[in-house]
Amino acid sequence: MSEHTSVAVLGTGIMGAAMARNLVAAGFDVRAWNRTRARAEPLAADGIRVMDTPAQAVDGADVVLTMLLDGPAVLDAARQAAPRLAPGTVWLQMSTVGVDGVPPLAAFAREHGLRFVDAPVLGTKVPAEKGELTIMAAGPQEVRERADEVFAVVGSGTRWVGEDAASGAASRLKLVANSWVLTLINGAGEALALAEGLGVDPRDFLAAVAGGPLDVPYLRMKSEMILAGDYPASFSVSTGRKDARLITDAARQAGVRMDLADAAAERFRRSEAQGHGDEDGAAAYFASFDR
Repeated sequence: MSEHTSVAVLGTGIMGAAMARNLVAAGFDVRAWNRTRARAEPLAADGIRVMDTPAQAVDGADVVLTMLLDGPAVLDAARQAAPRLAPGTVWLQMSTVGVDGVPPLAAFAREHGLRFVDAPVLGTKVPAEKGELTIMAAGPQEVRERADEVFAVVGSGTRWVGEDAASGAASRLKLVANSWVLTLINGAGEALALAEGLGVDPRDFLAAVAGGPLDVPYLRMKSEMILAGDYPASFSVSTGRKDARLITDAARQAGVRMDLADAAAERFRRSEAQGHGDEDGAAAYFASFDR
């Protein structure tokens, strides 16, 4: 790490807060902003300076890291930060913004002379807290050393997939990975819902696949939430609905039919309508029932 490297973290939800804590623990000078300031306040106890506005957070920062819901939210925060963004600042855009979300951000970066890296992550709350996210990144060679200083703290591995962040190569890879994530979440929920409907003990199902090629950690994680009836969010239903929309929109533009992604989007929508939007994506289980 360069001495006294300053990082501004814009967006301190489940993921951003964990990233900010890991960065300050690693010796970075970290400032943070969140749209709802009260959610960022606990970071002050870790030595992170909590700011009232994006502009205050980025003032003098060497690196700006954005971790917000979607492309419009990222662009809004960047525009608010614009008066204090210095040309040459490295911008690590680590949110899931989809294919159409990247060009407006890249255009903003060009307009303000920022060195832009598109770097969405794979992983949820626990990997974020442990600094074990998988990072998919696209950006020019000359910024990679600075970017990798941050990536080495928040993640366990980085896959560089292109020189041009504006190409959206990293965000396209993220959509492919998330299509698999959503398949696993909804597959686990539907299997347990079917077990309930057929009077099958779900533990018998889990025992039947244990240790074999059909057994995966996500099945275990999400099944335990469903069986416990407890859904602390690491990847919420509402976020799942948003990501499913990004996937299906990109697929349609590419001429690819995504029947499972369409179904996932509908399951997340129904679950959200049932009041489970802020709960973990495993709560899409409830979409299997009219109750």
